Amino acid sequence: MTAGGVTADADPARTGGPGDVAGLRRLAVDTLDANWEHDHTVPSRTLYPHQWSWDSAFIAIGLAQVRPERAWRELASLFRAQWADGRVPHIVFNPAMRVGAYFPGPEMWRSADAQGAPTVATSGLVQPPVHALAAWLAYRRAPGPAGLDALRRLYPALVAQQRYLADRRDVAGDGLVCIVHPWESGLDNSPAWDEPMGAVGADAAVMRAYRRHDTTHADAAHRPTDLDYARYLAIVTAYRDHGYSDRDLADAHPFLVECPLFNAAFGAAEHALAEIATLVDADPGPHRVRAARVTEALLRRLYDPSTGTFQPRDLRTDRLVGARTVLGLTPLILPDLPARHADALVVEARSARFGVDRRMDQPLPTYDRTAPDFEPLRYWRGPSWLNIGWLIRRGLLAHGHPELAAGLRRSMIGLVVGAGCHEYFHPDTGAGLGSPAFSWTAALLLDLLAE
Repeated sequence: MTAGGVTADADPARTGGPGDVAGLRRLAVDTLDANWEHDHTVPSRTLYPHQWSWDSAFIAIGLAQVRPERAWRELASLFRAQWADGRVPHIVFNPAMRVGAYFPGPEMWRSADAQGAPTVATSGLVQPPVHALAAWLAYRRAPGPAGLDALRRLYPALVAQQRYLADRRDVAGDGLVCIVHPWESGLDNSPAWDEPMGAVGADAAVMRAYRRHDTTHADAAHRPTDLDYARYLAIVTAYRDHGYSDRDLADAHPFLVECPLFNAAFGAAEHALAEIATLVDADPGPHRVRAARVTEALLRRLYDPSTGTFQPRDLRTDRLVGARTVLGLTPLILPDLPARHADALVVEARSARFGVDRRMDQPLPTYDRTAPDFEPLRYWRGPSWLNIGWLIRRGLLAHGHPELAAGLRRSMIGLVVGAGCHEYFHPDTGAGLGSPAFSWTAALLLDLLAE
C-alpha cells in the first residue's frame, strides 16, 4: 500500500469515486479559484495571505492547464514587483490586508526605505528561480499567440532576475549563487541549515516582542521553533539594516550558504531561457553557455563523492553541510548533469534514507528517514511536499528513469486522494499537514493529472 491507501500498482487518479480524474481536477480547480486574488493566487487563505515568489511559479504551471490567461497574469503580477537590481522578492504584500495579518509583515521588511525597491511593499529576500522554467512550461501547456506575447514581455525580466543572481550573489566568485537566509532556499527550517544557523546570534526570548501567526493556524509542533524564528529575524534585520545591499556580504552577513536546490534552479532557468529565446528572436547561445557553467560549478563545489549527493556549502566555514536532505537530489533537474552523478542520486533516492521500495511508490520525505532527528510532522524536517516531488520526478524522467517517475507520480496523487490539497503531508501515513486548500499542491496536481 502507498500513503493514502492506494495500492502500489494502481493509478490513484483512475480508481473511481473521490479519487477519479474528474473529481481530482475539480478539487484542484476549486482550490485555485478560491485562492485567486485579483491578479495572483495566494498560497492559502489562512497561513499565507500574500503573494509568494516560487509559489506563483508552480501555480502558473498548473493554471496553464485550465486557466492559461491567469497563468500569465500570475507571473506578470509577480514581476511587476521586481526590484531595479533584478531581484524578484519572495513576498509581495497585498496592501488591502490589515497591518499585522501576517508575520513578519511589511512593517518588519521596510522595503520602501531600500534603494531600487518597487512602490508595492515586498520582502528583500528571493527564492529559487524556477520562474523561467514555469514560463516555458506554461507556454508548452497552452501554446498560442497570447502565450508567445506573454513570453516576449517576460523574457527581459527573467534575464534580469538571472543577471541579479549571477552578478550580486556570487559571493565566493565560483559561479554559484549564495543564499543569505534559509527562507531563500524555500526549505525554511531544513536540517541542512542547522549548522550555519547555529552560528547566528539570537535568543528565543526575542520572540516575546512579536506575535507569530503561523502557530494560530497550525500545530506549533509542526512549525519552526521560537529559537528558529529569533534567528530568522536576526538575519532579516542584518540584511535590512544593510539596505538589502549585496556588497560586502562576505564581511558581515551572518548566513551565507550555496544551496544545491537554488543553484540547480538557477541552471535550469538558463536551459529554459535558451528555449524561450528561440521563440522570441533572442540568442539562446549565451544561456546554454551559462547553464553549462552552473552545472560545472555545482559539480566542483557542492558534489560530495563520499555520499554521492550534493550538499550545501557554508561559506562561513567553507565546508559542506553533512545533513542528508532532499536538497541533495534536486540537481537531477539539470538535463546536462553527467550520467554517473545522476545515477548516484538515483541510488540515494532509492535508499532507505528516502525511498521505501525500488519503484518509489512511497512519498518522498524531505530529510533522511534513518536520521535520529527525522521529524515526519515538522515543516521541512521530514514531511513530503508536492513541489519537491514534482521537481525530482522531472529529473528522473530527464535521466531515463520513467518507472521511478511513475511511482513518484502515483505517490503524489495518492497523497491528495487521501488527504486533499494540503500544504505538506506525513511521509508515512499520508496525513495532510500545514494549511489545507494549498495552491501549489492543487496546481501541480493538475499538471500530474494532465499526463
